[in-house]
Amino acid sequence: MGWIKRLAKLALVIVLAGLLGVSAWLYAAPPELLRVASGYAAKIVCSNVFIAGRDAQQVLADDVQAPGHPLLKYMKLDVDTAQRTVTTSLPVGIAKRVALYRPGYGCTLLGDDGAMPPAVPVAEVPSKTPEAGALWPEGEAVTLNGRLQAVIEQEELAGPNARAIVVVKDGRIVAERYGTGFNAAMPLLGWSMTKTVNAMVIGALLGEGRLGLDDSQLLPAWQNDSRSSIRLRDLLAMEDGLTFNEDYGTVDDVTRMLFLEPDMARYGASLPADQPPAKVFNYSTGTAILLSRIWMNRMGDNAAAISFPRQAIFAPLGMKTATLELDASNTFVGGSYMYASARDWARLGLMLAQGGMWEGTRLLPEGFVEDMGVPNATSDGRYSKLQTWLPKNMKLDLPAGSFQLKGHDGQSMTVIPAKGIVILRMGLTPSKLRYTPQKLIQAVMNELG
Repeated sequence: MGWIKRLAKLALVIVLAGLLGVSAWLYAAPPELLRVASGYAAKIVCSNVFIAGRDAQQVLADDVQAPGHPLLKYMKLDVDTAQRTVTTSLPVGIAKRVALYRPGYGCTLLGDDGAMPPAVPVAEVPSKTPEAGALWPEGEAVTLNGRLQAVIEQEELAGPNARAIVVVKDGRIVAERYGTGFNAAMPLLGWSMTKTVNAMVIGALLGEGRLGLDDSQLLPAWQNDSRSSIRLRDLLAMEDGLTFNEDYGTVDDVTRMLFLEPDMARYGASLPADQPPAKVFNYSTGTAILLSRIWMNRMGDNAAAISFPRQAIFAPLGMKTATLELDASNTFVGGSYMYASARDWARLGLMLAQGGMWEGTRLLPEGFVEDMGVPNATSDGRYSKLQTWLPKNMKLDLPAGSFQLKGHDGQSMTVIPAKGIVILRMGLTPSKLRYTPQKLIQAVMNELG
């Protein structure tokens, strides 16, 4: 029977050689799916460690692995606090990716060559100091409505893995709760709620006369084809006609752009148009990134552009925790990546509920916020002219002019200007759990009238 043992040994050698060969191939040229997975892990862990101050292994387990693809279970993690980097890979260093933290600008996923992004201006923290003992938003004190607080404490209404709920009525926080390990000061990722913030930055530039809604010829890559006719208003309404796959499949346009492309706007601008502008609705994170690049280009000086959101929006509102993140080309990831505390997100909501006014000063041009509650022409009343979702999409009967900021994994902020109400709900609630905030919104409205 010695030949059987020899055959078994030979088979083992062949298998090991094959595995080593596969490992060498994966190490040298990892498939895009593996690079997307590792890039996602590096980016999420980096931002939550260096912006939110959370534990890296807990973020990996709770935010990356638990709700994600089974492949992520095998992700390895290294945090270098001195270099402010997070490195992730699959076993034996396969698909290694690095995310770099830059103070004030969050974490940037580096390209495969590891090239450092261009320098950025020193981030200045908003100078406005909250008044000691004053009620929010002038200070940080709150007076809670007991009955309403009891409503938002109901787990069925809050939903799985709720991390923050804040209700604002007539300029004050009237109900507030936080999940275990989270608090009023911790920055939280808004995902696609960032799209509306990006639109607000554009609104500020419209108010200064630096942009116009009917501007066309918006990007150099579009100058010699039909895309040159796309107007700023077409992009804001998600009616640009551009081809962009937002299905979040294994590797599609949105995952490629966010986790494989160092210059996200260049990738978005390379995609063709398959429809004329103003004819079809296509929700697209790529469109939001293009909007970032367009308004940044319009400012001319990139350093001034990088400082502008803080100068025009965050500082006047006293938002000390807000971080709008940059990609490796120093374009704001205006479709996905803004962190802020729940109270600072609520400050944005309050400013919107007040029609773009803050403490008697107009930050957004007259009529701009109102258009956030007006349907675009092609979404059957579900989406607005300005990067917000509408009550018809929420299947709720809300006062005219109401709208919603909405983001991945259960982020939502419902703004009801007619009632002076803002309802913010943030968490880690994948769509497979089938939670929606409608019952929470309705219960709050029933209580507040």
